[in-house]
Amino acid sequence: VQLQASGGGLVQAGGSLRLSCAASGRTNSNNAMGWFRQAPGKEREFVASISWNGGRTSYADSVKGRFTISRDNANNRLSLQMNSLQPEDTAIYYCAVGLYSAGIARENVRSWGQGTQVTVSS
Repeated sequence: VQLQASGGGLVQAGGSLRLSCAASGRTNSNNAMGWFRQAPGKEREFVASISWNGGRTSYADSVKGRFTISRDNANNRLSLQMNSLQPEDTAIYYCAVGLYSAGIARENVRSWGQGTQVTVSS
């Protein structure tokens, strides 16, 4: 499966962005999907995940209440709505498909997208 992330950009603190991830190739709607991010000099970290049917979501504490993950299996698309953005949210954001259906973590990623840059100015 190939993943193409888009929607990143430069935004002021307090602003919003919506990231999208289009899946192509051997897609499988039975797998959980998620978003991760990597800031300069830091390890890639979990942001949010969504189960295969969208019924279960999980968020990092740092984004809970501000970010919303969703998926459209009919169109093989994953989204991340990001509100109340802060400078500490600045990172490259990666979408990913997991090996399992309920959730995703770095250890069980099946495929990574290429990343999209999000920069939040203060």
